[in-house]
Amino acid sequence: MEKEKLLQMYHEMVLIRLVEEESAVQYQQGKIGGFLHLYIGQEAVSTGIISARRPEDRVITAYRDHGIAINCGLTAKEVLAELLGKATGISKGKGGSMHMADVTKNFWGGHAIVGAHLPIAAGLALGDLYQGNAGVTICFFGDGASNIGYFHEALNLAKVWNLPVLWVCENNQYGMGTAINRASAVSEIRQKAEGYGMKNYAVDGMDLLAVHEISEKLLAEIREGSGPQFLEVNTYRFKGHSMGDPERYREAAEVKRWLESDPIGKFRKYLIDEKIFTEKQLDKVDASVEEEVKEAIAFALSSPDPAPAELFSDIYVTEAWEE
Repeated sequence: MEKEKLLQMYHEMVLIRLVEEESAVQYQQGKIGGFLHLYIGQEAVSTGIISARRPEDRVITAYRDHGIAINCGLTAKEVLAELLGKATGISKGKGGSMHMADVTKNFWGGHAIVGAHLPIAAGLALGDLYQGNAGVTICFFGDGASNIGYFHEALNLAKVWNLPVLWVCENNQYGMGTAINRASAVSEIRQKAEGYGMKNYAVDGMDLLAVHEISEKLLAEIREGSGPQFLEVNTYRFKGHSMGDPERYREAAEVKRWLESDPIGKFRKYLIDEKIFTEKQLDKVDASVEEEVKEAIAFALSSPDPAPAELFSDIYVTEAWEE
């Protein structure tokens, strides 16, 4: 892989981490309302997969969507402004944490209802298949969603119609506060794809390059007509399910063990050990990202709130339908 791409991937992971940390600060100060689900610890998942996609590939996800939004090309300013409910946010301040989207970047948004976006992903892929488009739909969801009816309906039809979908289960070991072995009849989520005759794989979600490599392989196969495929990415969220989570359901030793596999630290070590970049060069990236996030939060805090009239905008499509 080219050095420039490796550096870009490192930059994106650090940016996601610092945006999420700043989000937590703003939430604790009462400047972000509603729910806030942080992506800290899972940065290698979306960075590895989305770095392997093409512009025509669609991306859709659940409510833990800030990191995926950044990987899809949204700026830190747009993300933080949206989190603070500002008019300059990507959804004009009306979507908040769980409803970021930018269809111009083929990012079809975060969705708040567990599993409800999986049938939408199947629909996006059906549309591309019907129109003869080359894109693959990449659908991210959590392990908890695999126990929902939407999951089974979407996977079944995806296989029946041979849809170009990469189903990505971000298995962060917990559905809210419930450990996977207490809610799922199988220990590996990818086993559920077997019931639909679907090719399925697992990968270490704390290893950026491993995620990128398998994603490139699967996306290429789907483009060539393999039909839908399933990827279980084993990862871990370092923070609670959401900001109101007291985290009483997991032991400190477990969290500490996973922290030792921090995806950013692991990738940074690889870049230095392989003499691809020096520590000084990566420190420079860290400093530039810190400045980027500082500017972004200043922009968000100084941005205006949405005007009252915005309550009535973007409700209905007003353009005439064109053949």
